[in-house]
Amino acid sequence: MKDTDAVLHDAIAEELAKKLKHLYREIKINPSGEKLHEFKGQYPDIILSEHGMVLAVVEIETENSITPDKISIWKSLSGAGARLILMVPKGMKPRLASMLWDSCLADKVALGSYEISINMP
Repeated sequence: MKDTDAVLHDAIAEELAKKLKHLYREIKINPSGEKLHEFKGQYPDIILSEHGMVLAVVEIETENSITPDKISIWKSLSGAGARLILMVPKGMKPRLASMLWDSCLADKVALGSYEISINMP
């Protein structure tokens, strides 16, 4: 059974794929803990392609997955020849922007956010 972060990660990946399907013909998802689709020796969460050419890769982070150890992964992905998009919880975006700036990645990474909203009657 997957933990809460893995379930959240995979749900966000599926939602992003739905939203991006009109922009990219080929969308490949690597669910949590699985290495199904490779890009230059790495396994980003989502690979966005058009006519066989990878245009962007997406990494989805949760509050618990944002650690200084991720910086080396982001550096590697950002230098692999495709745009790197990081999707992070909305409340973590300022912290991530600071981490990216401090690690000289601010100009190499697009930073997006997500939030989950539950509205009770």
